[in-house]
Amino acid sequence: QVQLVESGGGLVQPGGSLRLSCAASGNILHIYGMGWYRQAPGKQRELVAGFTSAGTTNYADSVEGRFTIPRDSAKKTLFMQMNNLKPDDTAVYYCNTVPPGRLPWGRGTQVTVSS
Repeated sequence: QVQLVESGGGLVQPGGSLRLSCAASGNILHIYGMGWYRQAPGKQRELVAGFTSAGTTNYADSVEGRFTIPRDSAKKTLFMQMNNLKPDDTAVYYCNTVPPGRLPWGRGTQVTVSS
């Protein structure tokens, strides 16, 4: 069974940057649409950025222009570059399929934006 392992989170000041990685145990990027989700305390998990299996890339309004997800279907790793981070970006970040749930959820990686 494919496993997803997220990494790259941490504590960063407002305006800083982080690069998240999602390693898959199989080469799945050419099979599924994939994306990054986040869940802040007390809130539902939401899709932050992702691409469909047809190749369309979408970003949540709250991260448009700040986050990017380069796609390389030849590799097994999904990245997300996050720039100009804001305190509201604080959450646990997960990768999964788009739509979600076609693969088991990983443990996520914590991103904390604070001065």
